[in-house]
Amino acid sequence: MARAQNQVSEQKPQPASESVLIEALKTLGLTAILAFGIRTFVVEARYIPTGSMLPTLEINDRLIIDKMGYRFSEPKRGDIVVFRPTPALQAEFNEAFIKRVIGLPGETVEVKNGRVYVNNEPLPENYTAERPNYEWGPETVPPNSYLVLGDNRNNSYDSHYWGYVPRENIIGRAAVRFWPPGRVGGITPTPEYRENPSESMAVPQSESGTLSLGH
Repeated sequence: MARAQNQVSEQKPQPASESVLIEALKTLGLTAILAFGIRTFVVEARYIPTGSMLPTLEINDRLIIDKMGYRFSEPKRGDIVVFRPTPALQAEFNEAFIKRVIGLPGETVEVKNGRVYVNNEPLPENYTAERPNYEWGPETVPPNSYLVLGDNRNNSYDSHYWGYVPRENIIGRAAVRFWPPGRVGGITPTPEYRENPSESMAVPQSESGTLSLGH
């Protein structure tokens, strides 16, 4: 028994500075793991580098993307979604896109006479920069896919160019704008069409609709 007590008494106490360092490293490691988990499964921040979603989203807006909601429900018309490039885009782009959901699986969509029609009914919208000056469709959205358009209709590289977004490519929904301070707030669909659309909001830079990854 005395021998065991001697062995215990011979252990040197850990220096306080070393204990603090170890605890700090543990905290940093846990924080990194939590941050990775949150960014991977819950939310992440992104910024807007192009004008494809004007006037709703402006260049350099910072957004919080909700990645949890679509684990329990499907995208709805009017949602602004972030998605990975589709197979048709992957040869040219590797960063995420952001657009608005217009057509749901099984719906027939057509663009004509400056309006968007879903199942032969004009879609009420009040968020576009201007009425579209192109004709498209009618086409039926395939199963498990979505038709997406930019709010800056005539200056957006979207479904009317390259087709549909598979459900599995959708990362999440644009939920909150946290920058700039004067534009902070939630991002929600708006149901009414702007009857007097503004003049074209074209931007001089090349338009791909991409978002900077990791921001």
